[in-house]
Amino acid sequence: MLAALLFMPLATGLLMLILPADALRRMLLAATAAIHLALTGACFVHPPTPNGMLDPDALGLVFLGLSSLLFFMVSLYAVGYLREEGPGPRRDPRDNESFTNQPERRFCACLCFFLAAMTLVAGTRRLDVLWMGIGCTTLATAPLIYFHRHRRSLEATWKYLMICSVGIAMALLGNILLAFAFHVPGLPHSLHLADLLRAAPQAQPSWLKAAFIFLLVGYGTKMGLSPLHNWLPDAHSEAPSLVSALLSGALLNCAFLGILRAHQILLPAGLGEFSGGLLVFFGLVSMGTAMVFIVGMGHFKRLLAYSSVEHMGVLALGVGLGGNAVFGAMLHAVNHSLVKAMLFLLAGNILRHYHTTSSHDVRGMRSTMPLNAALWTAGFLAVAGSPPFGLFVSELSILQVMLQQERLVTACAYLAFLAAIFVGMSVPVLHMVQNAPPPGLHTRYRESLFNTGPPCVLCALVFMLGLYVPSWLTQCLQAAARALGG
Repeated sequence: MLAALLFMPLATGLLMLILPADALRRMLLAATAAIHLALTGACFVHPPTPNGMLDPDALGLVFLGLSSLLFFMVSLYAVGYLREEGPGPRRDPRDNESFTNQPERRFCACLCFFLAAMTLVAGTRRLDVLWMGIGCTTLATAPLIYFHRHRRSLEATWKYLMICSVGIAMALLGNILLAFAFHVPGLPHSLHLADLLRAAPQAQPSWLKAAFIFLLVGYGTKMGLSPLHNWLPDAHSEAPSLVSALLSGALLNCAFLGILRAHQILLPAGLGEFSGGLLVFFGLVSMGTAMVFIVGMGHFKRLLAYSSVEHMGVLALGVGLGGNAVFGAMLHAVNHSLVKAMLFLLAGNILRHYHTTSSHDVRGMRSTMPLNAALWTAGFLAVAGSPPFGLFVSELSILQVMLQQERLVTACAYLAFLAAIFVGMSVPVLHMVQNAPPPGLHTRYRESLFNTGPPCVLCALVFMLGLYVPSWLTQCLQAAARALGG
């Protein structure tokens, strides 16, 4: 089962490169995503037997399930999206510059390779293999960002490659320092998580601290923690919206998992306060940075990108606090992935209808695309942490732990950032939904099953998680939280 999860997308990606028909390629993409989701669901019901590099625990299964679910939703959306895009030259309405989309065979193949890389990251407990998997996600997603072969897309792609490559190099140094920390007579020379956790009390603390700093900075670059987030707004704004949904909803989680693995090792070594303190610090810095850029932002895709920076900060903050906040962080990771993927898919619909990414030029959505307008409003309320959506529950649980630990300064900063971000996002969102449509735009958007069905399902899931969390998901999140000291 585990081997099929990894090698099926790889084989499908190679097949994508030789298939002659685009329609057949889209069907195969959706079928691969459905099979992968079914196999992932089977892993939750019947825990799989370890198979070489793949040996997922509860924490890995959480992120594997998220990645598989989001990829399935995005694959359905891609059927309609790719059919409407089609080959041939196009003209960018923002600067009237012509460009040509990337060949669909390469795009679909890279999507499958990306799924395989995410499976490797979430399904392994070997830190060296995890590092290789995160590096593969960079290589697989770079062509996806450059789908619209435009000069701005090229700039965003190179920025993404350069910054994330530096981050991956620093994470490699972190792994080397981690090996030095366990270079003690009698300890196993292995980077498997189980061996490292058993030997952590005898490891060298100074090397462990240095290793965690390098891993935090290296994987934090890919995760989008401030001030290491510079690639994220450009990549999200220039990539196709379905790619942005995967970047924000799944790729950032893969990098976060790398940081969580390092934090896991420091806990039994008695260095949990050190790693937790750094996570709390970078979490607050990320939220503050996102707040500064969100207020007054007139580019709705960049607005969502900075919102991802904010929520990555919330995740780091929750894990750093420990206790019940770790469970809140795990629940928050699930909710954020679902709602951010929904919002980016909706942003793609808005961009196709209005031909602009400026929130100042988009207005009157309630009359030109009513279903999308309703989902866009619901997504804003959800991502801003409003009840009764799931992010309200997870953010409230993290706040509760701050108050229990009497971290009043941290709690005040946390609430202030959330309040300012809510106000900053509400202004452009309400402007886009309300008011009269721009002159010359009186046609209604053709809302089909492919472009609105996946966002509807994701919205329903986020709404459900605000009212009821299934017992199997609760047990899985609790097991993941216990692995992180929660």
